[in-house]
Amino acid sequence: MKNYILKKEKIDKIMIRLAYEIAERNVGEEEIILAGIRENGSVIARKLKELVQPVFKGRIHILDVTVDNKRYPQRIELSEKQNFDQKVIIVVDDVANSGKTMLYVLGLFLQDHPRNIQTLALVDRTHKTFPVHTDYFGYAVATTLQEHIFVEVNKGEITGAWLE
Repeated sequence: MKNYILKKEKIDKIMIRLAYEIAERNVGEEEIILAGIRENGSVIARKLKELVQPVFKGRIHILDVTVDNKRYPQRIELSEKQNFDQKVIIVVDDVANSGKTMLYVLGLFLQDHPRNIQTLALVDRTHKTFPVHTDYFGYAVATTLQEHIFVEVNKGEITGAWLE
């Protein structure tokens, strides 16, 4: 039996709140790039685009970031290469565990000169081992190092998150 910490109804409300936070924090920007870490971060980024677009005057662009966890930082790939100079980038992941994945993805974007890089996680674990601050998070939870958080996605919808 799964020990759910978030169910779909709560996640839907969290996503709406996150969308408004993104729009509010980025007032006046012409474009936001939502860089979703595959797979679940990409699903969250696409859902956020749907929710942010009606309340944000600028463009919203989606990128998928593929991370090979066994061989990073050498193996991080973007769905498309572009110049990120003076762009606002929001790195999106499902769970901020140690902070290691986000840290390496941030390094990739720093090769250019973005105006601002922000981070977002649906679930933020409060004891990261790497110095990454989550700018936006849906739910913060203190866990032991032995516990794991899983985010459930079904047909492009976030349906739950549980602790194991």
